[in-house]
Formats: sequence, structure tokens, C-alpha cells
Amino acid sequence: MTKIDPIDACPPSGQLMPLALQHVLVMYAGAVAVPLIVGRALNLSPQEVAFLISADLFACGIATIIQSWGIPGFGIRMPVMMGVTFASVGPILSIAGTTDVGLTGIFGSVIAAGLFGIAIAPFISRLLPLFPPVVTGTIILVIGISLMRVGINWAGGGVPTLTRVVDGVPGQFPNPAYAQPQGLMIAGFVLLVILALLRWTTGFLRNIAVLLGIVAGCVMASVLGLMHFDKVAQAHWVDIVLPFHFGMPTFHLIPILTMCIVMIVTLIESLGMFLALGEMTERKVSKSALTRGLRADGLGTLIGGVFNTFPYTSFSQNVGLVGVTGIRSRWVTVAGGAIMICLGLLPKMAALVESVPQVVLGGAGIVMFGMVAVTGVRILSTVDFRTRPNDLFIVAVSVGFGMIPIVAPGFFQSLPHDLHPLLESGILLAAIISVVLNLFFNGMRSETSVERETAGAAASAEHC
Repeated sequence: MTKIDPIDACPPSGQLMPLALQHVLVMYAGAVAVPLIVGRALNLSPQEVAFLISADLFACGIATIIQSWGIPGFGIRMPVMMGVTFASVGPILSIAGTTDVGLTGIFGSVIAAGLFGIAIAPFISRLLPLFPPVVTGTIILVIGISLMRVGINWAGGGVPTLTRVVDGVPGQFPNPAYAQPQGLMIAGFVLLVILALLRWTTGFLRNIAVLLGIVAGCVMASVLGLMHFDKVAQAHWVDIVLPFHFGMPTFHLIPILTMCIVMIVTLIESLGMFLALGEMTERKVSKSALTRGLRADGLGTLIGGVFNTFPYTSFSQNVGLVGVTGIRSRWVTVAGGAIMICLGLLPKMAALVESVPQVVLGGAGIVMFGMVAVTGVRILSTVDFRTRPNDLFIVAVSVGFGMIPIVAPGFFQSLPHDLHPLLESGILLAAIISVVLNLFFNGMRSETSVERETAGAAASAEHC
């Protein structure tokens, strides 16, 4: 009897939807954040902002199914959830401020970037020989550390400062709701519930520990009056997402070039995510699989532009969830994609999920994002630093550069604005620096030797 790969095995029907819902809850806040930020920055009406969110969820579900299930030439066929990349926020707002561009120009640039991403995916995937374990471990470690900022801010109930426009001038103001004792207590409660379930349960209950922790946090938040359902009552039951809702896209050279830079950043980050997922699921990620996965990022972005939304990428927080649960099945994220499509078409259900307070998600985020960082540490533990001491400097300097956007957000503020999409991503900085330093100290190795070293690292890490 042929053994089925855990990635291709489908969980029992009674377990599939709870596992999929767990993935949706983990990435929902990030999925709706970009359309919410962009819609408000463009002074769209509440109804138009609500449509942007529905369109985003709908396109997110389609992109996730393409990536996880796969169609000919597209999709890495691993447990991946897709969402709008935060790297696009700054450039989108910059494009929106350009005269005679507007939303239709934004969507035109997104469509062009999607086509560009599909075209260059094979070239990005050929960079695999540049990613031996010392590089991939460093990148994955920085991914996890970078995500911890998101999880900690969720636990705090948002962000420490808010951007507001006063007398026509944007400014930063303290967030009075940030880090309130009540919210911190809820986040701590969720964390304790998850840890208790991981310690004292087995099987299916252990696999949905994050979901049960979020549910317990929602119950506590409701009792304390922090979870409200007003938006649920006001939302429509059904709404149809139509292409080009805001008008036919328009195409402008500078916005297109700007969004293509964002696409390159997204693809390089996705390359790191796919390698991380390969380590977590113990599946070798081949060059052809990388090409299909990166093409799916481009196709998802193209679909996003058609359905009035923004560039898509593989969500790293869901990679962390795979590490926590140990559930490798891609059919879980396929089902998660189906749920996202339903949420896009059923605004009332979307509003219910949106009502989950960020502090609840924060308790879960600390566990999940920490697991991503631990995966990087596990890979680095297989690198023989005694015989190759220069690898120590690769890790040290790369992690330092990766921390710059986190610990000093204004570090690059005096450099040209067009470079900010590249410089404001700690993951991308760590990737570039680690690749360059690896070439400097170790030179270019053949793809075969890198694959052999990566396979050895995965095998060693499995026994750790």
C-alpha cells in the first residue's frame, strides 16, 4: 500500500473545517488591514471601504486555492494562505497621492505587477543555489523575529501610535487604547489556554489548540464588554464581488514601475517563506515547485487587481501555525481559501470574524510567530560553525540588518523615497545581506551541493 505524503493527505471531514477556520482567524486581521488602511487614507465612504474588504477576502480565497491546490503551471501545492502584502501599503498611498491616478490607476499598476511577477518567477526560482542552510536559517529566524512585532502589537491592542490628519497635516499621536491592563490580561489568558492545551491534550484537540485559545479569548472579551457585534447586525447577508467595481483600470508608467518593485520584494520574501515551509513539512522544495509558487503570487496579484484589491503574497503567520499544529495537509488551506471566498460573499459572516479583538489574536500570535523563529534556529543548529567560522559573521550581520526596520523605523528616512519599499522590509534586508555575505565568504556553490547540504540539515534537525 502506497504511503500518502502528509501534505497531500486530507484530514477527516469533521476536523477539516475547524483546522481551516484556525488558519483564517490567524490571518484575518492582516488580510483586512491593507484595504482598511488604503480605503480610509483615500477618504472612501464606509460602504466603499466595506466593499474593498469583501473584495480582498474573495480574491484572497481564490489566490489561496490556486497556491495550495494548484493548477497547471501555478501553485506550490503546500499549506499556504495568501493575503495582501504590507509591503504595498506605502507605495499604494504614494501612488494614490499622484495627480490623475486614483483607485483605477492603483488597480492598473497591480494588474501590471501581477503579469510582471508571472514573467519573472522562473528567474527568481533559479536563485535557489544562493540559499544554503546558513542563509535560509538566518532568513527564517528574521521572519519569526519580525513577526513577533506584529504579535506583540496585537497583544497590545493595535499599534502604539496612530496617524491622524490635523489641519491637513498628518501626524503621529499616542494610541490611548494601547497596552491597557484588561487587554493584556486577555492576551495572556489566550496564551495560557494554548500552552495548557499543548501540554495536556493530544490528537485533534492539540491540533486546534490555537483555535480553542482564540475562542476562549473571545468568550472572555465578550464577558468583559470588549467584543462588540454592532457591525454584524448592520452587515448584509449576501453581497456580490464584481470585477472593476470602481471602473476600468488605467495604466501609468511610474505607478507600474513602483508596483513592480513591490512585486520583486514580495517574490523574494515568498521564496524565504516557501523554504521555511519546506523545512517545517520536511518536503524538499524543488526549483520547479518554487517557480509554480512564485507564479501563483503573480497570478494572485493579477486577480487582485481585477477584483479591486491589491498585491498578494504567502502569509508568514500561517507558516507559523503549521509549525505549532504539525498539520501539513494542503487541503486544510484549500478549505481555508473556500472559507475566505464565503466571507467575501457573506459580509455578515466576515463582520463576525472581524469582531475578534486584536488582543485575542495577540496571545496566539506570540506562540505561532515564535515557532517560525525557532525553525530558523533549528536550521542554524545544523550549520558547522567550528569548521566554517565565517558563517557566524553571516548570521550576525544579517540579523543586525534585519532588525533595522524593527528597532529604528526612521533609520533610512534620508535616503531616496523610491528605495523605501526595499529598505523597510527587514526580511528582504536580511535575505540580501546573508546572500551577499555567503557569496563573499563561501563563494557560489553548485545547486547539487546546496540541495545536499539542505537535505542533510533537514535530516539532522529532524533528530534534534
